[in-house]
Amino acid sequence: MGCGGSNQAKCEMGSTEKSIKAALLIQRWYRRYQARLEARRRCTWNIFQSLEYAGEQDQLKLYNFFNDMMSVINDDSKNAYIVNGTDEEGTPSKDGTVIKNPATDFSDIEVEADYKGAHLTFPLTIKMVQELIESFKNGRILHTKYVLQVLSEARKILREKPNINQATTAIAKQITVCGDLHGKLDDLLVIFYKNGLPSPENPYVFNGDFVDRGPFSVETAILLFCCFLLYPNEVYLNRGNHEDHVMNLRYGFIKEVQSKYKMSRTDPNQRGKQHASRIIKTFQDVFAWLPLATVINGKVLVAHGGISDKTDLTFLNSIDRYRYKSVLKPPLKEGAEPITGDDDDLARKVDFVEWRQVLDVLWSDPKLHDGCSPNSFRGGGSYFGPDVTRKILAKHNLDLLIRSHECKPEGYEFIHDGLVLTVFSASNYYEIGSNRGAYVKLGMDLKPQLVQYMVSKSHQKLTTKQRVSRVESSAMRDLKEIITANKSKLKEAYLKFDPQNTGFITVNEWAHAMNETLDIAIQWRTLKERLVRCNDEGLVEYESCLELEVLYSVADGDGPSITEALYRNKSSLETIFRTMDKDQSGTITMDEFEDACELLSSHIGTTLSKESIRDMARCIDINKDGIIDFNEFLEAFRLVDPHGNQFAGEGEHSQSNSVADLKAVTDELQKSTANGNGANML
Repeated sequence: MGCGGSNQAKCEMGSTEKSIKAALLIQRWYRRYQARLEARRRCTWNIFQSLEYAGEQDQLKLYNFFNDMMSVINDDSKNAYIVNGTDEEGTPSKDGTVIKNPATDFSDIEVEADYKGAHLTFPLTIKMVQELIESFKNGRILHTKYVLQVLSEARKILREKPNINQATTAIAKQITVCGDLHGKLDDLLVIFYKNGLPSPENPYVFNGDFVDRGPFSVETAILLFCCFLLYPNEVYLNRGNHEDHVMNLRYGFIKEVQSKYKMSRTDPNQRGKQHASRIIKTFQDVFAWLPLATVINGKVLVAHGGISDKTDLTFLNSIDRYRYKSVLKPPLKEGAEPITGDDDDLARKVDFVEWRQVLDVLWSDPKLHDGCSPNSFRGGGSYFGPDVTRKILAKHNLDLLIRSHECKPEGYEFIHDGLVLTVFSASNYYEIGSNRGAYVKLGMDLKPQLVQYMVSKSHQKLTTKQRVSRVESSAMRDLKEIITANKSKLKEAYLKFDPQNTGFITVNEWAHAMNETLDIAIQWRTLKERLVRCNDEGLVEYESCLELEVLYSVADGDGPSITEALYRNKSSLETIFRTMDKDQSGTITMDEFEDACELLSSHIGTTLSKESIRDMARCIDINKDGIIDFNEFLEAFRLVDPHGNQFAGEGEHSQSNSVADLKAVTDELQKSTANGNGANML
């Protein structure tokens, strides 16, 4: 019969009330859904950042180890360039003639007739730079001769630059500051496409970390140096903590150069020349000449890492920055003993003060609370609080500190009441969809205007949940590698809670064992479902956390296998390999492999028997040619699931790391711009 009269009004109100309740229910569900996604995203971010900083902490701890290693490896003084640097090309000798360093000289290199890449002549023109960009987009590698010429010309100008650049907006009325790029050429091309190429009317500050981690570090660095050569007074290049040869050995830049410019040892036409070696040595030399900071209009300090309570810009501007070829191996005055931190030796104290000044501006991070303390999370530099920021800015009459060095989810972050701005320009840093990139524009009023972007050929097609899941999977892969590298230690920690060897412990006991053994500050309880199996009573079957195995395993008596010890330290071992590979061929002999393992053994305090090392060497030498190349080395440490599932290892991350992806990204950028979509201006 339906509703009539007053009953009809009640019926309509009841219908409206139901609609409101339904809307509130949907809203509540959606907020909870978003909150769960955000919790997953933060947990994933914490995993990535903790693992990244733990790796850098290990690298800084290798300071004394690298000193020992150099004394063992560098018996031939000709190879001292590996950490200590090369003699500069162009240095006048006592008789007034100019010394040509054969390690970096390019006069004997010819450009082949069939070379398809960009051609450069000096001085450069803007048309050449545009052609270079197109060549890079099409996957062509710049010829060795041109690479060395660009670096040589850049070095000539950098040598004349002060430690602290002085930039101004007086002419252009604005300036752009970019953060870490880490070999992400696609991000740099997006910045140039959106913001324009550098010019007298469009100056830039690039705040370090041009190389490492990303697949196009060579191209990114060379393009920046070409822009610098075009406009040396409008393009400012700051040094980052990755413009450092020892960091490059571990984080991919050396490997990239070897891959792109490798020449066969056995090719008689090459007459023993190794172009990769020349390029690496020249990059190392040029990196040492990069300025340490830039000040804009006398009011904005731009430095890669940050400051400390000891930072003194006047003193920093007076030191010889070229002495610091590697900040991980600080120079000492001749005859001085290793740094101990005492104040008895004045000469040593001066060197220590200099080193701290350089280390702090390259490695430091801000913290929320007042004070200044050693940056134990990274292992180098300082943690500086808002009181330190106010003090240093006031001391030098500055208004703002712009720094980089830390990946941020949105590409930037303000802290210390707006006095510190972190800018990070490498989007998708950890994984596709993990973070935005950003750059900052400053006008005459020096008020920051942020521009965000995310470069990917596919991220716009993914939902938020899909992006979070993808990044989460990558984080779990990295975390499982750490777990696999510490299986024996974890088993010992589990058995302390399970003396009866039942195979089960409580969730709290499992989380405590993980935290204490791995020393990674993450919420292990929230990861329980992704890492372990539990029984019906909620107890953790801890062996299920240790099921992944390294592809090649060699037993070492009754203790932990040599495989586990080497896997746990594979980054350090690869660094040793690349240091031993003096001709940059990408290979070492079996004897050199054994020497590397013995050297590592003394460093980590774990006994690796020669017999076990030889067994491992034979396992790694897949093609049985008596030589180990780095591809064999990495393949040997691929993780596998004993149940038959392959586990993606290092180098298999789903990043936009191919030429095809780079081309797709630039094409997509042009389409999005034509449709009115693109970067977000804040």
